[in-house]
Amino acid sequence: MPRLLFLSLLTLVSLAAQAQSLDESSLQLRAQSQAAQRGTQGPLAQADALQLGMNTSARQSLLLEAEWKARSGPLNTTLYAQHLQRDHAGASSRAAVNELYASGGWGGAAGLQYSLGRKLVSWDVGYAFRPNDMVGQEERRTLVGNYNRGRPLLQLEHFSAETAWSLVWVNPARPDGQGGDEEALALRVYQHAGAWDLHGFARLGREQRGSVGAAFSVVASDALELHASARVNTRSLVWRADAQAALPSAALPWRREQQVGSSQLLLGGTWTNEEQLSLLLEYWWDSQALSRADWAAWRERGGRLVQLAQHAPAALRPALAANLAWQSQGFANSSLQQHNVFARLSWTQGAWSWAGDVLWSPQDGGRILTGSVAWQGDRWSLQAGLRHWSGPADSVIAQLPTRRLAYASAVWAF
Repeated sequence: MPRLLFLSLLTLVSLAAQAQSLDESSLQLRAQSQAAQRGTQGPLAQADALQLGMNTSARQSLLLEAEWKARSGPLNTTLYAQHLQRDHAGASSRAAVNELYASGGWGGAAGLQYSLGRKLVSWDVGYAFRPNDMVGQEERRTLVGNYNRGRPLLQLEHFSAETAWSLVWVNPARPDGQGGDEEALALRVYQHAGAWDLHGFARLGREQRGSVGAAFSVVASDALELHASARVNTRSLVWRADAQAALPSAALPWRREQQVGSSQLLLGGTWTNEEQLSLLLEYWWDSQALSRADWAAWRERGGRLVQLAQHAPAALRPALAANLAWQSQGFANSSLQQHNVFARLSWTQGAWSWAGDVLWSPQDGGRILTGSVAWQGDRWSLQAGLRHWSGPADSVIAQLPTRRLAYASAVWAF
């Protein structure tokens, strides 16, 4: 085991052993194994066929992780270490401080609360997509829960029995940050009214300027919950193809640009019966994704590159392979398609839980299917599952570099 991981784990275990002097302390160790089958179509597969080695996604991997959380007085910390082994590359290790902040307040329970430092802040009501996660901007629909890293911030909050508000100055020392790393002010207000939870959001970023949003969740009956979230952005940072790029291009033919006037909408609901069988349905619209016309131009460029490659001399093949690989930059926006439908069926019985879900793109028929089973004990939790990317040959999801992925994970908490 590499020295960095060994020292990180030794530090975490040593800190956990001294936990009796802390107000709160917990340690999690997780091992996760994955086995993937690469796709046979799409830009990375085409690039790899032209020049072997362009597709560097792992077929097999083993990830070992450790996370230690502690609180002592006003100080809160989360330390993280990982070791990753992949079949196509050397092993790598890293350690990070995921959270480190001071928290406290003035005026007792009815007064102001503050947090200063690196902290995780998660907002909004959705499951598969969250338009108003204005601070954390966490990745959704991961196979197993992520050990996310917080952002540097100053947060002021106020809570009462029915209302709350939170003001966050995030990334205060990042004047050149982009996307989630952009310096910004974000505001969240909350009102509880009977069966309704109402949320309002606003954000003012250095580059992306202003955005406003609103969300609600309501318990409509003992079995039914409904939720919705919407956001309007003055500007958004998105990936778009350079229409003037040469074919083939000598540099990445994509650029991050400011999209003016984007909008995002989520509608969803959850039905749960007495036997703990639960059905979640969500639809979302995301104008930051590539449009139908954008994807048509993307397919046309990819087809022309493939045609050039069929008759290109050997000296030109590396450049064509690179251009095909660059086509995968189109997958980098917040959503693959503007219209998306998600459904998840889950069942819990005792320590066991089963789940199956599908993400469907109605614009081209692409879909991502996932099935999983999990067991939860006092200290141990086990999970295994399979994810499958499919759809018509010209659908965007079918062009992704992975076709199938099986995974298993084990977590020990103490």
